[in-house]
Amino acid sequence: MAAAGLAGLFAVYKPAGVAWSRVREAVETRLLRVLGIGHGNKLLTDLYNCHLTKVYTVGGLFGKATDDFSDTGNLVEKTTFDHITREKLERILAVIQGTNQKALLMYSNIDMKTQEAYELAVKGLIRPMGKSPPIITAIRCLQFALPEFQLEIHCLHETQQFLRRMVHEIGLELKSSAVCTQVRRIRDGVFTVDDALPRTQWNLQSIQEAIRNCQLKVETELEKTLGPGGNSPSSSAGWGHS
Repeated sequence: MAAAGLAGLFAVYKPAGVAWSRVREAVETRLLRVLGIGHGNKLLTDLYNCHLTKVYTVGGLFGKATDDFSDTGNLVEKTTFDHITREKLERILAVIQGTNQKALLMYSNIDMKTQEAYELAVKGLIRPMGKSPPIITAIRCLQFALPEFQLEIHCLHETQQFLRRMVHEIGLELKSSAVCTQVRRIRDGVFTVDDALPRTQWNLQSIQEAIRNCQLKVETELEKTLGPGGNSPSSSAGWGHS
């Protein structure tokens, strides 16, 4: 991996149910992860400190609850769901987004009455100053066909367990229950699913090309968020790297 052209960032497509450690070992189709090589390790840390949004599609099923909030967990209870409508679901989603927006402003430590705050809001750069609890920046319903539904969730500092619990809590708010059937990451900061290399392309040529293709947008994001030189206001990396 020390060959020319292998200094930078690229994304791979991790199959569902496969441990991230196994993917790292294989490289050195469900969840987008980011790998860093060579100088990419520093870029990875800098991107982490940008606190960029990740985007997921999350599937849910009304009518039952399990011990781990997933559809494969041990059944806790069954409930009715015929009273749920898309309109009721979207009202709950609006409340969730509003509550999380307040949390985002609190952790950003920005005075919203200032010109700086206005300019950051216009650029979409209002983000936590450091590590924060999971925050949802946007949430909407993509599909609704009882008992199934699908959400698109934009969030920061989340975990899969947080997303599954969110589905569970939505069920409770609608006087029913719900389990999570799928969590699929479709964007990780500047990286999208289209950037992610499938297993068949985990080779030197494809990785070199992916690094070249991603270089400009990585540098652009760092310049926009951290300024010239990419000096970060906080530290501690949490994304995968090799």
